[in-house]
Amino acid sequence: MKSYPSDKIRNVGVVAHGGAGKTSLVEAILFNTGAVNRLGRVEDGTTTADYHPEETSRQITIHASLVPCEWKNCKLNLLDTPGYSDFIGEVKGAMRVVDSALFVVSAVDGVEVQAEIIWDFAQDKDMPRMVYINKMDRENASFYKVLDELKERFGANFAPVQLPIGQALEFSGVVDLIEQKAYSFKDGKASEIPIPGDMADVIAENREKLVEAAVEGDDELMMKYLDGEELTVDEIKAGLAGGVKSGKVVPVLCGSATKNMAVTNLMDFLVDYAPAPAVEEGKPFSALVFKTLADPYVGKMNFIRVYTGKLKGDMVIYNANKEKSEKIGQILFTRGKTTAQTQEVNTGDLAVLVKLQDIDTNDTLCEKDKPVRLEGIDFPEPTLAVAITPKSKGDEDKLGSAISKLLEEDKSMRVEKNLETKQNLVTGMGEMHLDIIMERLKRRYSVDVTTDSPRVPYRETIRSEVKVEGKHKKQTGGHGQFGHVWVRLEPLMDGQDFVFTEEIFGGSVPRNYFPAVEKGIREAMAEGVLAGYPVTGLKAVLVDGSFHPVDSSEMAFKIAGSLAFKKGAQQAKPVLLEPLMAVEVTVPENYMGDIISDFNTKRGRILGMEPGGKQTKVKAQVPLSEMYRYAIDLKSMTQGRGHFRMEFLGYEEVPGRLAEDVIKKAKAAAEAEK
Repeated sequence: MKSYPSDKIRNVGVVAHGGAGKTSLVEAILFNTGAVNRLGRVEDGTTTADYHPEETSRQITIHASLVPCEWKNCKLNLLDTPGYSDFIGEVKGAMRVVDSALFVVSAVDGVEVQAEIIWDFAQDKDMPRMVYINKMDRENASFYKVLDELKERFGANFAPVQLPIGQALEFSGVVDLIEQKAYSFKDGKASEIPIPGDMADVIAENREKLVEAAVEGDDELMMKYLDGEELTVDEIKAGLAGGVKSGKVVPVLCGSATKNMAVTNLMDFLVDYAPAPAVEEGKPFSALVFKTLADPYVGKMNFIRVYTGKLKGDMVIYNANKEKSEKIGQILFTRGKTTAQTQEVNTGDLAVLVKLQDIDTNDTLCEKDKPVRLEGIDFPEPTLAVAITPKSKGDEDKLGSAISKLLEEDKSMRVEKNLETKQNLVTGMGEMHLDIIMERLKRRYSVDVTTDSPRVPYRETIRSEVKVEGKHKKQTGGHGQFGHVWVRLEPLMDGQDFVFTEEIFGGSVPRNYFPAVEKGIREAMAEGVLAGYPVTGLKAVLVDGSFHPVDSSEMAFKIAGSLAFKKGAQQAKPVLLEPLMAVEVTVPENYMGDIISDFNTKRGRILGMEPGGKQTKVKAQVPLSEMYRYAIDLKSMTQGRGHFRMEFLGYEEVPGRLAEDVIKKAKAAAEAEK
């Protein structure tokens, strides 16, 4: 594939709710351009865009796939994106580097949740949008019903540029409202036919609306229109192109991807109306890495968009994020899994760099003497965690290496080792996302893992003050061991973890043994007396004791301190604490009642609500133990329209009956490990 100048490039994100047919549409476009010689099918796992094993087996898009093609002396860089919420990070990455979004909506199912979410995201970015109503040949398909739904949901200035000839099983072609021509289709080829006589009124009505939309952003055309003058086709096209670019007009087209009907009309429309990349002349080279893949054959692949200047194969590029330089190796144009080398990439184009060591997603590449940092991608925070353990005990190192490689690719997953619970936690966007991660570990890196629920990092504390003795005395023939202390334990109510002090008078315990006593108490606090959880909120005061001039040692006083803590903690009304989280949920207002009701069942406390446009924020405090599956609960309650974030707030006491269950399970687990 040759390099194209910026004005001949169209970067288009193809977005939809899962099942609307966007991958089939991309495949039909590729077939019509001659990029593929056979029309692949999602059901058969033969499409160009969905080529990863996890995609072909599930028949869904998981990765944003770059599929460029050439049409009418233009390069269409299509980014086929996932349609399920678990993979919204891939959509955000793609939307960062495209210049317009093509929304594919099913003529049968209408506007679905994921389309709403992506629409709001595109609107926030003021991104030009177009709509293709797909599946016009299916039973119960309705172009006009979906058009009304689009207007109702989004309130934008939707302007049909085509009308269907027939619908559902009677769908046979489209009428082009701009040119006022009708077309039928066979094997993807358009044939002009007479405009059906029974469509005259609906065509006249919708063409008038189209003309009104086209002149809205052009004062000169508006005056001509208001004066009653007839606009030429070229004037309508110019006005419409300006309206699309500014986002004031959202054109609506229709057809059938699987039947390859009206797809070439859409391709013509993208060439004529999708905006070309903006170009700043004379600027030095800069590019953003928007995606990374670990290909088993090619190696590490960094997908980039060039924003200014030109990338050439012999360049040394500077990574502004890591402040490192690296020499370019191969530059590729990719189409799904097929690749072709190129020697240069112009402003606005998308390409792939391979086998670079220190370059990752969101890095800015530029010239060292003219550094710049481009705005990165705001990836979503993952919210559903599982604990993983390799099935084979010798695979710990192998698992660590595999996880590191997955983290390079997937910026919507997090991995952490919880030192308290001793679990490796993988956090993803949902159940399907986590399933995919586990599948990749096994298929790519031969690491099979078991998954479990994350353990809650409980704490223990005391509620009353006690004074206790700790005495360690041992005679072994030579020097013995002697350490003796009296310690007062007090609860700390100000959120502090631990305070140690002393009130020794008369040298009953020599000062050089104070640190040993503290160390003994600290080490003993690592395992509380109720269920073996760490102790917090404790003040220990060394008040008295005794020593032996020969047998006393730091070790003896450390053991004495430990014994004093263990005895005292049992007497000081120990209680179990649980982590409390500050939770912020953002949902459409009509789900507020469900959210509040659900938090009440989760022992949550509602702190307040903040209305803001179409969304409302609910703020609450909820125990962590109730939040591990909340990503699933929220998706179910809001049909995927809500999202949340949470952060650790502190600890609070576990209610009595629940505490008894936790303690019982902890003791049973400890017995099982013996």
